[in-house]
Amino acid sequence: MCGIIGILGNHAVAPSMVEALRRLEYRGYDSAGIATVHEGKLERRRAVGKLGALADLLVDDPIKGRSGIGHTRWATHGAPTVENAHPHRSGPVAVVHNGIIENFRELRGELEAEGVTFSTETDTEVIAHLCARELANGHNARAAAVATLIRLEGAFALCFLFEGEEDLIVAARRGSPLAIGHGDGEMFVGSDALALAPFTQEVTYLDDGDHVFVTRDNIEIFDAEGAPVERARKRVSLGNMVAEKGEHRHFMSKEVHEQPDVISYALQHYANAGRDRIEGPAADVDFEGVERILMVACGTAFYACQVAKYWVEQIAGIPVEIDIASEFRYRNPPLRDSDMALFVSQSGETADTLAALEYCKGRAGRIVSVVNAMESSIARASDVALPIHAGVEVGVASTKAFTCQLTVLLALAIRAARATGAMDEGAEAQLVGRMHELPRLVNAAIQTEEQIAEISQWLAKARDILFLGRGLMYPLALEGALKLKEISYIHAEGYASGELKHGPIALIDESVPVIVFAPRDALFEKLVSNMQEVMARGGRVLLVTDAEGAEIAREGTAEVLVMPTVDPRLAPLVYAVPAQLIAYHTAVMKGTDVDQPRNLAKSVTVE
Repeated sequence: MCGIIGILGNHAVAPSMVEALRRLEYRGYDSAGIATVHEGKLERRRAVGKLGALADLLVDDPIKGRSGIGHTRWATHGAPTVENAHPHRSGPVAVVHNGIIENFRELRGELEAEGVTFSTETDTEVIAHLCARELANGHNARAAAVATLIRLEGAFALCFLFEGEEDLIVAARRGSPLAIGHGDGEMFVGSDALALAPFTQEVTYLDDGDHVFVTRDNIEIFDAEGAPVERARKRVSLGNMVAEKGEHRHFMSKEVHEQPDVISYALQHYANAGRDRIEGPAADVDFEGVERILMVACGTAFYACQVAKYWVEQIAGIPVEIDIASEFRYRNPPLRDSDMALFVSQSGETADTLAALEYCKGRAGRIVSVVNAMESSIARASDVALPIHAGVEVGVASTKAFTCQLTVLLALAIRAARATGAMDEGAEAQLVGRMHELPRLVNAAIQTEEQIAEISQWLAKARDILFLGRGLMYPLALEGALKLKEISYIHAEGYASGELKHGPIALIDESVPVIVFAPRDALFEKLVSNMQEVMARGGRVLLVTDAEGAEIAREGTAEVLVMPTVDPRLAPLVYAVPAQLIAYHTAVMKGTDVDQPRNLAKSVTVE
């Protein structure tokens, strides 16, 4: 969610902090601000809206200093206003914060009883006032920050900046990620390596519970118990982490078009040179004795798990249960040593997914994650972490990360099938060979974009849209509805088409478009029957199918979108493209902010 940057530099830091915050825009935000120390004095500038507003403010009202902290805020406690924007300040201390302080009301009451006046609605202001109180009680900056951290409950990443301290930033993480970047006589703090990319390739990732004293020449890290510790300093290749739109109007459009390349790249890492066997990271996953796989995720990653459930059960014969992370973590599910817990997260920092993983530690026999960030908290907490190789995804609505997750999950299902003996060498070679056709097939699906743009002129006028699918297309119906809701703000729902007569058919009339994902597979005839029930009640159907399906079922539909013919097991990766492009072009027609839709954040690092 929120983005944090801190710099102890050799030059004026305001321009560099704005540049770093731009790299964190993908997380989602509604206000931004920076604070610096110059000649011992603390100053700050804050603005509501996009970073351009902050940049304009800094032109009109510059801020000096070689030490600073910055923040992009996604509102939780308190509306997006200048008063609620970070950094928050109380006297000689400024604070930026990602997360939620769960006991802030109790702390606020305590401070108000002592005469402290609050000027914002945020939980973060409590942190600044607590720290200022410790400073007033005679503690130095380091001790005041530590004393403040001890009082906080919840999940957070924090940076403190102090008046009179031009060579100190105190940072801490509990639940939310934070990294330290090493420069030449400079030091940097960031929510992730992407923010640090312009400055350094040498990064230290803090462990959960760590706090750190950062100076230009050194870092001192302490663990959750307050003991000094060393954390590995790693060289991170950040060249491919620079995100530009190129010729595309939006990052989402660019990322949709990148899918043939990133899927190909993922396949290179999960198949052998002969393209007939699953190798690479998936081979590190041990399925011996596994009697059940629990898949846990949120949002689009949850729908990727729903697809994977079909694959693992049908291909490998292993029972699969899937759960939304925010529900799983609180229902205390019984686990056995014969269970494999599998977690899927693009960022690897999703708060609910990470909490669910921590619950499974010591209960499930092994923990596997599928992530896009191999240095993330979820990856580092797993027995085996499987990278999806999607590259940086800026658009809030996940596209290439989703199809790369599916690619890796299918590779894992094949690996499981071979390990259990459910698939022989010949069957593996056939399916892996077909997987290598995916870049071509996905590219062919992208070629329907012009037709989709025309169809979206019709869809953009709707208030409600239904998506239908069956079998492997049911999760795609859910994903298509989610994409449309996220970026166009049109109400949409996805259903298994067999459920139509159990309620949703009551919604059908000529004003409700119905989008049907129906490749010519074993369930095609049943799905067409459901589609005809829709048309009999005046519903306007957009049929997304292959050439054979279009020949059979075109009659009576409002529009037909023809996808390339594909092995039914691979269809979710191909049909994800029209789901994404329908949402994209409908949102463009509606004039919404496609890459950063309202109220949403890319990385949900708080509960």
